[in-house]
Amino acid sequence: MPVDDLARSEVVTATEQTHVSEIATTMAEKTVGSVVIVDDDETPTGIVTDRDLALRCVAEEGDTAEMTAGNVMSEDIKTVERDSGFYEAVDTMSDNGIRRLPVTDDSGELVGILTTDDLTTLLADEQQGLSEVIEAQRPPYEE
Repeated sequence: MPVDDLARSEVVTATEQTHVSEIATTMAEKTVGSVVIVDDDETPTGIVTDRDLALRCVAEEGDTAEMTAGNVMSEDIKTVERDSGFYEAVDTMSDNGIRRLPVTDDSGELVGILTTDDLTTLLADEQQGLSEVIEAQRPPYEE
C-alpha cells in the first residue's frame, strides 16, 4: 500500500521565523502534535513537536520572547516520498525513533504527513476485519 493512501494531506506548516507562541497556539487550535517547518518552496526543513516545545522552551526555562521555530525545531528531518510503500515508512519511523513522517512528492515538496496514530488506526481496522472473519467461521460456544 503506498504511503499516499495513508497520509493526511492537510499538514500544518510554518517557517523558521514563526514565533514559538504562534506555533503552540496553532497546535492547540488545530489539535495536532507537530508543525512541519518549510522553506519558500514548501520543502520540509524541520519539524516542531509538542515535545520540542516542552523540552526546549519550558524545561530549559529559556526566554521564549524571542524564540522561533528555528530555535526549537528538529532539523535532521526524515521524510518519505508519496509513492513509497507502507513498510518503508514504518521502517523509517522505527529506525529513527520518530512518530511523525512528512510525505513529499518527487521534487521534495511537502504533500502530507503520516503519524504513528494513523498507522495504529489502520492496523486496528485490519485486526477488526480479521476478527469478523474468525467469528463468522468458528462454531458457537456451548452453554
